[in-house]
Amino acid sequence: MIRVLLVDDQPLLRSGFRALLDAEGDIEVVGEAADGEQGVALARELLPDIALVDIQMPVLDGIEATRRIAADPALADVHVVILTNYGLDEYILDALRAGAAGFLVKDIVPEDFLPAVRVAARGDALLAPSITRKLIDRYIAQPLPAGTVTGLDELTNRECEAVALAARGLSNDEIAERMVISPTTAKTHLNRAMAKLHARDRAQLVVLAYESGLVTAGQP
Repeated sequence: MIRVLLVDDQPLLRSGFRALLDAEGDIEVVGEAADGEQGVALARELLPDIALVDIQMPVLDGIEATRRIAADPALADVHVVILTNYGLDEYILDALRAGAAGFLVKDIVPEDFLPAVRVAARGDALLAPSITRKLIDRYIAQPLPAGTVTGLDELTNRECEAVALAARGLSNDEIAERMVISPTTAKTHLNRAMAKLHARDRAQLVVLAYESGLVTAGQP
């Protein structure tokens, strides 16, 4: 059973998502919060698999709530998915850096929403290749603040190659085809890279690839 926590200051939106999720046999909404502070508290109490968190809320916004959840070792298995009204808005990259596993636009259709929740519950980044490319075009391609990414020198050549391809928006199957390996091996390379770079998921791995200089915007 996939356990979901809803964190949004709009009661009607929460009730709509709850109705969709509770209708599924493998998903259960275990709690609701109207602000980020309450959401973090409930995450610690309920230990959900997924926390659907609005990016703009009173008391504590979604980015800071995500940061607190991601920083708590007891919540390592809680995957935060950011909810936004605006798609690729200015806060998305900050949310990914804070530890979000991905994001959803609030007007997403049910046939896309439910599979997305299941993807996030598996621990996969909720960033389709097309979304990753948009992130690159809209945000990561812009100059980023200088930062130190530790663990880069521990990556093997093949792990570096897999990370670079993931940062370009390629799926595991596409990475496997490009590297002439199996999709399972491609996923293994990415998982090992995430461990070495201390990235929670593929979404943060993409951000780190750009911030470390492993991949440069505009690079072929």
